[in-house]
Order: sequence, then C-alpha cells, then structure tokens
Amino acid sequence: MPLPPLLPVPDIHDRLRNIYPEGTPNRNFLTREIAAKTVFVMLYIGAVEEAGRWLRPDQVTRMTDAQAATSRDEDREAWLVASMRPGDSVIQGRWYAANTREPIRDETLRDGLIRTGAVNERPDLPTTSPLPRYALVEDFAALFDPGLTNEALHAVIENWQAAHLSAGALARVEILRRGAVAREGRVLVTFPNGETREMEPGPSSVITKAVVEEFAPRFLGQPGVIWLSESRNQVVTRDDDLAQAIGLRIEPDRNLPDAILVDLGPTEPLLVFVEVVASAGAVSDARQSALLAIATEAGFRDNQVAFVTAYADRGDASFKRTVSELAWRSFAWFMSEPEHIVALYGGTDADQVHLYDLMDG
Repeated sequence: MPLPPLLPVPDIHDRLRNIYPEGTPNRNFLTREIAAKTVFVMLYIGAVEEAGRWLRPDQVTRMTDAQAATSRDEDREAWLVASMRPGDSVIQGRWYAANTREPIRDETLRDGLIRTGAVNERPDLPTTSPLPRYALVEDFAALFDPGLTNEALHAVIENWQAAHLSAGALARVEILRRGAVAREGRVLVTFPNGETREMEPGPSSVITKAVVEEFAPRFLGQPGVIWLSESRNQVVTRDDDLAQAIGLRIEPDRNLPDAILVDLGPTEPLLVFVEVVASAGAVSDARQSALLAIATEAGFRDNQVAFVTAYADRGDASFKRTVSELAWRSFAWFMSEPEHIVALYGGTDADQVHLYDLMDG
C-alpha cells in the first residue's frame, strides 16, 4: 500500500483545532503542537490501521525538521526502519527528548486520540511489549489529505465529528460556539419575569446570560434576579423592590458579586451569590465570608445562602487556574454543561458522612 500524502505540521495543527473545537473534552491534548507532530509522524511512516503499520511513541521524539522535509517514499521507508533500531538519545535536531514519549503515549494518544476514535491500539500485544502499537483510523487519516480544502474539507470534518464525538461533546461545542458568536455584539439577557436587559459584549456577559437563562430556572424553584453587573462598578440591573421584600439592602459601592439571585420557592427564601469567571474572581474562602456578611446583615442564616462560581467550560484555563481557590460549601457551574453542577461538600462531621449520602438518589 502506498504511503499517504503528507500535510505540513502547521496545517495538521490548524485542522486539529477545527476537528476538535472549543468544548471538546481533553481538547488541549488533541490540539497542541505535539499532537500535530504525532499525527504527522504516523502519516510519515504510513501508520494507518488498514495498512497494518503501527507507531511507537518514541518515533515522534526521534523525528527532525530535516527528516520531515524529506518526503520521498524511499526516504520515509528508510527512516521507519532506522527509527526502530536501538540507539542513544543523541539525535541532532530531534523534536523532543526521549522521555517525552510518555506524555505522547498517555495524553496525546490514550487520553486524546484513542478516546475520540481517531487512533486504534493493537489488541494482540501485551502491555509490556516494546513493539509499535498505535495507528490512525482510516477515516481520521483521510481528514489530512492535502487535496481536501475549503467546503470539501469542512464537509468531511463535520461528518467525522457527527460519527465520533459524543452527543454530550457536540452539545458542549455548540453551546460554546453560540457564546463566541454572542460576544461580537451586545448580549440580550432575558430575566425570569420575561423582562430583558442588554449587556456589553464579552465572555463574562455571555456566561452571565447563561446563569440567568439556564442556571436559574434549572436549579431554583421560583427564581428572581436581584442584582446583575458587568463588573464590580457597572450595574446592569437591580430589583430594589425584590431586595427590600426579602430584607436585603443593595449598596453598589460594597464588595458585591456579579449576580445575586433568589429562590422564592422554599418557605424561606434562598439567596444565591454568583461569581462569573472568564479570567479570575472565583468564590474563594475570603470572598465567601465577605458575601455572607452582606446576607447575615439582612437577617439571612447561613443555610439560606448559597454561593456559585460560573464558568464557560470545565476545560477552560480559567477553571483549572481557580479550582484550587473554590470555597467549601459552594458550587461550580459550567455554561457548556448546564444540566450539571459541582458541589464542594463542606461538612464538619466528615466521619459521619458516607459517600452514598452525597450521591443522587
């Protein structure tokens, strides 16, 4: 079987970012440069499953720019043989250090390309075998045909996504795509009572819109919006009548959150402070204490106050950067997965609580 045509690494990198858009689980593993170079080496040696050829991760580390530029079939075949020979790690201009084979194996391949059906692993090899074991699945390899461009390329990528990305992954992608579009113009927010307000364009406004329109009706029985802002100093809306009805005094110059919601469904109202994180500003211990003080001054007890940090997606750098700051007895919610919520359990008698007590019934 002839070797597949080669696409330059930067073009493979671009295609991977289109194949795996924002919202795809483990997207970083799938779209960084090391993933593009892994796909390139697999194509270079013809490691496509139907061809019966397979890749060993250390072959990616052994590739060089000079070798990658040599595209004749006989040169590629000769390098394949040479790359399998034992040898020292001194390879002039090698792409990666020898120990980089481990993240290639564990992250790029096993947690990335294999999980999305782009790469298969030989089933007949024991785990300890040093033989090559990874190959591109044919329909994924076809996405890197240099002859595919523009509409034709877009069509085959969409077909592959529909076949290989889960319904949940596709839903996340679509939600984030809509959010990206909304960032280009003013963001119209529809409140629980049907009124609307406009917010300035930007990622924080998109997440705030999702908090009001998706989070509130899903997780609050009878939701209301008391306070909404685009920053600590710019008020979008405030419902003073509702605030006064539940005894809350709104002081704009105080350390207020991005949103204050209320659930009027319970016998006693539940006050919900929400922090929107597009870059920073999660509900930390210190932030939780400051917000709780606002509520207790209005006569609310601790069990009548909830704290939520809202993100675009749990794959975002903003979540990874701030997750260690999140306060116990608070929640994390993601715009891309609106039906789910993360609870940071903050019980004081942990030895009396079993895991099944914290699970859904």
